[in-house]
This record gives sequence, C-alpha cells and structure tokens, in this order.
Amino acid sequence: MNIRNTLRAGASTTAFAIAALALPGVAFAQDAGEQQDEATVADDGLDAGSVIIVSGYRQALESAIGEKRQSTAIVEAFSAEDIGKLPDVSIAETLGRLPGLAVQRVDGRAQSLSIRGLGPDYSTSLLNGRQIVSSGDNRAVEYDQYPSELINSGVVYKTPYAGLIGQGLAGTVDLRTIRPLDQNETVISVSGRLEFNEDGSLNPDIKGWGYRATGTYVDQFADDTLGVALGVAYQSSPSQVERFNAWGYPELGQGDVDGGNAPDGSQGALVLGGMKPFARSVDLDRLGVFGTLEWEPSPEWNSSIDVFYADYRERIPQRGIEFPLNPGWGATTTITDISDADGIADSTTFAGVRPVVRNDYDRKDTETFAIGWNTQYDSDDAILMLDVAYSRSDRRLQQIESYSGLSYAADPASPSDTVVAMLSSGGFPFQFSNQIDYSDTDLVQLTDPRGWGAGGIVQAGFINDTETEDELWTIRGEIALPVDRISFVDQVVFGAAFDDRTKSRDITQNFISLAGGPSVYADQGAVTSAPIPTSALLDPTASLSFIGFGPQVAYDPFALLNDGTYALTDVQSSSLPFPGDWTVNEQVLTGYVRVDLDAMLGDLPMTGNIGVQFVQTDQSSDGFESPGGIGATRTPVFQSDEYLDVLPSATLSFEVGPDTMLRLGAARTLARPRMDQLNASYSASVANQPQGALDSIFSGSGGNPQLRPYIADSVDLSVEHYFAGGQGYFALATYYKWLDDFVNPSASVVRDFSYLVSSLTGSQLDAYNASGTQNLGFVSGPDNGADGHIFGIEASMALPFGMFSEALEGFGLQSSVSYTDSELTIHPQQGPSFETDVPGLSEWVVNTTAFYETGGFEARISHRYRTEFLAEFIGISASRTFRETYPESIFDAQIGYRFESGSLDGLSITLQALNLTDEPFVSFQNDDEAQIIDYESYGRTYLIGASYRF
Repeated sequence: MNIRNTLRAGASTTAFAIAALALPGVAFAQDAGEQQDEATVADDGLDAGSVIIVSGYRQALESAIGEKRQSTAIVEAFSAEDIGKLPDVSIAETLGRLPGLAVQRVDGRAQSLSIRGLGPDYSTSLLNGRQIVSSGDNRAVEYDQYPSELINSGVVYKTPYAGLIGQGLAGTVDLRTIRPLDQNETVISVSGRLEFNEDGSLNPDIKGWGYRATGTYVDQFADDTLGVALGVAYQSSPSQVERFNAWGYPELGQGDVDGGNAPDGSQGALVLGGMKPFARSVDLDRLGVFGTLEWEPSPEWNSSIDVFYADYRERIPQRGIEFPLNPGWGATTTITDISDADGIADSTTFAGVRPVVRNDYDRKDTETFAIGWNTQYDSDDAILMLDVAYSRSDRRLQQIESYSGLSYAADPASPSDTVVAMLSSGGFPFQFSNQIDYSDTDLVQLTDPRGWGAGGIVQAGFINDTETEDELWTIRGEIALPVDRISFVDQVVFGAAFDDRTKSRDITQNFISLAGGPSVYADQGAVTSAPIPTSALLDPTASLSFIGFGPQVAYDPFALLNDGTYALTDVQSSSLPFPGDWTVNEQVLTGYVRVDLDAMLGDLPMTGNIGVQFVQTDQSSDGFESPGGIGATRTPVFQSDEYLDVLPSATLSFEVGPDTMLRLGAARTLARPRMDQLNASYSASVANQPQGALDSIFSGSGGNPQLRPYIADSVDLSVEHYFAGGQGYFALATYYKWLDDFVNPSASVVRDFSYLVSSLTGSQLDAYNASGTQNLGFVSGPDNGADGHIFGIEASMALPFGMFSEALEGFGLQSSVSYTDSELTIHPQQGPSFETDVPGLSEWVVNTTAFYETGGFEARISHRYRTEFLAEFIGISASRTFRETYPESIFDAQIGYRFESGSLDGLSITLQALNLTDEPFVSFQNDDEAQIIDYESYGRTYLIGASYRF
C-alpha cells in the first residue's frame, strides 16, 4: 500500500514539476509593453471577439486568484463557481485543496483541517470576519455543519495583520456568505443531488442513499440601496465505514502456547491481542439557513445584518463483535497454533473464545446559531466601523454500547468459539474464520459476556450522555484615518474588540444492566442474562463479512432502553481520568493599531502594513474535585488567571516586476489552549506512604486553568507571478515558525490537596504527617512545557493551457506541493526532555486538479496526497488519543454540462465520484506500520445532481 501511495504522490508531483518547468518560458515571455497593449485592447473593447469570457470552475479559480493577488497579506482563497455552487461537496474538501492545507477524514468525510502542518487546534475559523463557536469539546470548527452551498467564498490568512481578530497560530479561515449588493441582478437558484455509496448500507436501520437540496434568492430594491440574500440547504447524507480495530500486538511468553501444536520458536512472536471490528453507518441530516439584509442609503454608509442557523443530526449504528484473544490480557483463551512466527504471526488459532457481540448506537444533535450586525461609514476624512455579533452552539451526544454474548462472565461451561486469524498481504490486516453463528438468538443473549461490570454490577452495556454548550458575544469598533503628511503612509487604523465566551460540558455516564431483579449486582440476585426481545430485533446483518465473519444479531439498543428491558446505574465518572463536567469562561479585550503603507521604493511600488495587537485575557473555569471511583463525592472548584500578550505583525508587498509580487511577513501569533484542557476539574488519589519528587501522599489527574496560549514567532517570504489575464499564477513561498509555550497534554502540574486532609484516617494520616510537602501533589495534565520550530516550503500554480495554444483552450491544471519539517521538544517537570511529533503535520502535501471546460461541458479530476501524520481519534468516554497514520492518496472526479442557450438556459447537470480508489484510513502503533490499530474503508460515493438558475 505504501508503494501505491508513493506512486500516486509521484504522479501528482511530476505533473506539477513539468508544468512549473514549462511556466517560466511562457509566463515571463511578455514584456511590459505587450502586457499594456493587451490590457488596453481588452479594456477599450476594441476587439471583443478576442476577449474570452470564462465561467464555471475557471471563473471560480480566477476570482480566487484575484483575491490572492489583491490581498496585503499572504493568503489562499476559494470562490464558488456560481451562486450556491462551490467546487467541492464540502467546505473542508475545498479548503483541503489549497496550498499548504490538508484534511483528516472522519467517517469518510473531510472534517479536520491542518494549516501548514499544524492541526485544527492551532487555527481559527471565522464566518464573515467574525469568530464562531464550535460544537465539540475544543475550539476547532466541525466544517460538516456549514453547508458548502451557502458559502460563497473564503480566505485563509497565512500571515496576520493587526485588524484580524482571533488570528490562529497556523492560520485563520474566513468563510463568507453572499453580499447581496455585490450582485447586479436578481438571482433565484435551486439545486438537488442524489447521493449513494457503493457499499449500500452496512446496517439495516440506515438507508444506503441520500440527497441534498438547496435554494438561494438574491435581490436588490430601492434603487439598489437595499439588498436581500436568503439561502436554505437540506442534506440527508449516508456514509459507510468498515472498521477493523486492534487492541494491540502482545509478545507471546511461556505458557501462552499449547506446546503440543505450537512450532518451536513461537515464544516471542507478536499476535493479535484482541479486536473490535465494526460496520458503521452514518446518517447525517442537516438543515442550514442563512440570510443577509444589506442597506446602503448613500455611498458613505453601509449596514448589514447576517444570520446563520444549522440543525445538524447524526444517527450512527455500528455493529460488530469484540474478541478478547490474548491469555495475558485476561481472555480465557488458548493459542493452539502459530504459523511463521517471525514478527506478527502469519496464522494464529485461538480456542475457547467467548466474545462480546456489540450493537452500539450514537446519536448527535447539534444546533448552531450566529447573528451579526455591521455598519460602516466611509468618507474622505475617516472610515468608521462597528460590529456586534452573537453565536451559540448546543450539542447532545448519546453513545450507547449494548452487549450480548454466549454466557454471563465468560462461563467456562458455556459454548465457546475457535477463531483463526490469518495475516493479509493487502487490504484489511487480517482475515478470519470461526465456528459460532452469531445471528442465532437462541445462542446469543443480552448479558455481561466478560464480567466487566465494576463492583459486581451486571454490565450489559454502557452509555455516555454528553451535553456541550458554547456561547460567544463580540463587539468591535474601528476607525481608519487617512494620512496626507507622510508620503508612504496611506492611513492609520485604531481598533478594539471585546469577546466573552463561555463553554460548558456536562457528561452523564451509566452502566446498562438488565431490569427485573431485586438489584443490578450479581451477588444480590441481579438478572445476568435475558433473551433479546423480538420487538427490538432487526434483520441479521453480515456486518463483518469484510474480514471473513458470518452474520450477527442486530437490534435497536434505544428500543431496549424505552421498553424497560434495560436498567441504568450511575457511574460517577468511573471511566474518565477526572470529572467530565466543567465550564470555561474567557473574556478577551484586544486593542490594536495598524499603519497601512502605500509608497514607492525607488522604482518599486510597495504596499503593506505594520501593526500590533494588545490582547488582555481573563480566563476562568468551574469544575469538580473528586477522590475518584464509583459514588465519589465531588467538590466544586473554581480557578482563574489573567495575562497580557503583545502581538506585533508586518507584511510588505513589492511589485518587483510586471505582475510579479514579492511579499515579506513577520508576526507573533497565538492559539488558545483547548477548552477541555483549561477545565478546573481533577480527580485525586491518596497513597499510604509519601512518594515521588514532592514526597507527597497526594496525586491525581485533571485540567489546567492556568494554561497560556501557544505562541509562534514567524517569518514568511512569498514570490508570486500572475499571467494569462488573471487566470493563472505561479507562487513560491517559505516560512519559519519558532514555537513557544506549546502545550504538553501529558505533563504534571502541582496542585493543593488540602481539601482532602480532613478525610484522612489511620495510615494515610500518619503518612501525611511524615510527608515533606504535605498538601501539595502532582496532577497529571497539560502545561506549557514544550517548544520547537516548523519550517516549510510551498509551491503552487494555476496553469491555463490556452496560453500555449488555442487548441488547448479550456484545459488547465491547478497544483501545489508543500514540504514541512518540524521539531517539538517536551520539557517535563519530572524526567528528561524528549522529542515528539506535532499533531496533524504531514511532511509532504500535494494537491492537484486537472480540468477542462468548453461550450458548457466541464470535467475535472482532483487528487489529494499527504504523507503520514499524527492523527486525533476519539477514545473511551469521548476522550481523545493520538496515533500515527499511513499516507493518504485520494482521487475525486466530476463531469457536467451547463446549458447556455435555448429553453434549458440556466440548467446544469453534474455527476461526481468521490474516493475513486477507495483509499483507506489507517493508523498504527509503536512506529511499526505492521502493527495496525485502525483500518477504515469508506467505499466510493457517487452523486448525480442538477441545478437551475432563473
């Protein structure tokens, strides 16, 4: 698979290199006089027949190139092909095709964004220039919630300027909706698409096809002084995930193998220690609405109100079988045969296997609302601006694990299975064979198959019920004063902004037990097994056929909750490292001053700006102190901190030649820590004797409300040449970032445990009196104990082939190659420093789109490639973990036709194919690509649609 990915990357890189080598001989062949003559002809309309009117993808590309060229910062941009029509089916995919950007797929959809090698934790997202809330535990925006059909354009700022509020460490993404007064006509546009996956549906309660529908209305009134834009988008979109998940690969020791059948030398071989393969179906239903009312009573005044609303719902059944296999990990199994035990065994037979049959279900309901009012006054004497905005997101995530199996607590007298694991040479890492029919409801019953219930509880399942609220108020004012007395200064800008953000998380966890007994405890008469009610049964599903298993029983776990089959028992955070309920509040006051420059340095025109932001932060968190364990008493806790950051920035642009720009940038930027890392909650444990560096009996784990932002000092250099009437360009950029105050999520922070002293008794009290630091102890959690650097080079271009020959008119290529090198050093309070990877960073990222458009016909194929990176995954109880991934190489394609005359004028039809090569998403452990932990296959997705513009 690595060879295949390398070949794909090479193909894309080669295409870029060939075009780049050809570029100088064409793009730079014209002198300034020839360019001026051509511009005059076009502007005067003297030869209208020679002027080529572009539309569709080429028009979107030309608009984006124009945005990039006119910006005073170093940016990347994208634009919709038409009202309600972005080049891709999601915003994340569009962003992921820009130079220096990459995405991580979640359930097969592009969702998490990395900018210049830094993951979603280190960038900021805006909507119409305003910060927006997020629905997850972190600040990173889940782009799935923003329908691509409602976004008209966007800019990614790679270098900041002093007026950019909420700038990120890596970059800032600004998504923009339609400005109605920028349109010169009434627009009514409708579109629809059918969507289906080649795998159909992997679960009987989710359909295998979906659809999207969009309507947009834009109009102007009162002599074009009043404009209205409205958009509605509804999406019912399925995706399918075939997932293999390994527990790990333990090394066999003495006694793990039946000596009668195992070959010599089998000890020391690596075998599959356990696994959780699943067939996962995702049904995403999303309603998105935006509206803009814009009023411009005079050329000096402009006022607008923007409203955005999204109702986002996911239903995610996943069915599979969890197999404990390794004897050393508590599985009651015997390994009876190993073949070719060099590294990971080629074939391993496990006898006495009693697995957990899983029918899990996730339900996620999210509502996001944003409203903003902006008014500006623009005269010769001053430019005044006032902006007020509010946004809110509410999410409820219910995650049910429902267990069934062959017996309660792996009863040795019950039936068992024999499973053979055969190492694969490609595709999923293993193929299996077994003997038990897991669709037989006489054999498979509701129970606690492994006896996992803590404290003797009969645990027939588990449920996490998490509610997250994020609320943000912002107000901003700005005044720009023109400067006439200083020849190289265009204007001076003063501004201030105040943000008040509160994010809270409330998680309820419950064991699921079987109702009907006097207790849920096995030693107190609890029901240990029960048949699956026929009212909850669904058609059996061959969910694990992709790795060789037969059908399994399928049922709706929510039906068992509703009909009283299940009983719930409060867990009190037993599976969380610390209490999961918290609230974080941030009040941020930002003042800034910026000097905009416009001058001549000799014969070189120069523009740009120099400025500084002063960012005062008051952050606080409410949480809980807890001794941990089931039934533990939680004590409310509050912590806060204040600090000031000074962020200077400068960007200078020089026109060093005709249509050639040299840009220099230098800035200090910050990214605030994750909200879940800022929480004040922590759990404690008490030892019977002093221990550790603090000679203390106390220890724990939790968050850190005193965390400071990540800081980066960066320099940027970019050379850009534009050609072919604004339809093409070539750019080469480099940058270096010095990283400081980088958050180490696995550090140790000193905390005061005095609240526990009154509860100490016996040996604990004696140990406390003998300890050196008494009330103090280490809490494992995040701190700012890391630093490092990132260096990168980016080359990008858009090449219209019509510049070579009229016969090639309509053909074109857009491509970029990014190389990133990084070093991150962790400095723990205990132990030596060590190096690690920056999350989300791929050394190489290549994005390429080849397209052809003529006479209404359009076709294009796109390729995204990134090398391995440290990816974020959701772990137990909605916690997060990181693992290295395989490289990814993803191809998408699209063909369509746009009627440009006759009775069908305004109609467009489109056929799209996503993930053409069925590229998997694969992660591994221990720097060993053979030790695969997650292997996910998403299949190919097809969409067929039509749009009509009246």
